[in-house]
Amino acid sequence: MRVAVFSTKPYNKHFLDRANLGSAHQLTYLDARLSASTTALAGNAEAVCAFVNDEIDGPCLEALARRGVRLIVLRSAGFNNVDIAKAEDLGITVARVPAYSPHAVAEHAVALVLTLNRKIHRAYNRVREGNFALEWLLGFDLCGKTVGVVGAGKIGQVAVKIFGGFGCRVLAHDPYPDPACKELGAQYVSKDELLAASDVVSLHCPLTPETHHFIDAEAVQGLKRGVMLVNTSRGAVIDTRAAIAGLKSGMIGGLALDVYEGESEFFFGDHSGDVIRGDVFARLLTFPNVLITGH
Repeated sequence: MRVAVFSTKPYNKHFLDRANLGSAHQLTYLDARLSASTTALAGNAEAVCAFVNDEIDGPCLEALARRGVRLIVLRSAGFNNVDIAKAEDLGITVARVPAYSPHAVAEHAVALVLTLNRKIHRAYNRVREGNFALEWLLGFDLCGKTVGVVGAGKIGQVAVKIFGGFGCRVLAHDPYPDPACKELGAQYVSKDELLAASDVVSLHCPLTPETHHFIDAEAVQGLKRGVMLVNTSRGAVIDTRAAIAGLKSGMIGGLALDVYEGESEFFFGDHSGDVIRGDVFARLLTFPNVLITGH
């Protein structure tokens, strides 16, 4: 099968070439993102392989269908960037990654909590400059704290288990409660109850119309004052402007992000030599209690 691979990074080529050994697939690698304006780059491909920031909307799908594309393979679990109904109408099959390693994502979320809480990132930079002062590096014991896990699927349940190992009381919120999560020690509660009671809120839900801006201005006002908010799910689950207002008011005591609402402009590329022009993103970077990893 002839496959056009969009939004290619060197590591994509490395792993896809290795997976393609011994098969007859013809892979064409393209740096460009997939959108309605770049479909011509697919050439005579029968399938396209796309990433999370590609814009696979109606016009894009129509253009791909005219070129004979009948399969879209996503290198992501999320598919909110695809007009699924339009793809079905056009007879285009859409496949996605069924799940990432739940342990990898959950462990990274906990690593963000520990780093932000114990100011490890700030201490690391201080020591590199020969500064061994202890001021402003005080954290808190996770043991005995209440952690709210939003989205108690495979990743969320691993997070529940890890936080439970720290001696935390764990609350969970999910529209589809799983008895297995209760067996791990979590208590299912409403969104309002979770936000009001949690010292740490860790987001592990998919991006859907229901979870878009799950943390908005109203939700921020319902948080326990000084809460640590962690997002390793999808950027738009948090209304960034509302989060900034929460940081300024002190309602949010710490914010750790591995995803960002406007990440398509920055993430997955090297912008170290560029001026970061995203005003909202740049504003986040001015807070000492904000940690952004973006991978």
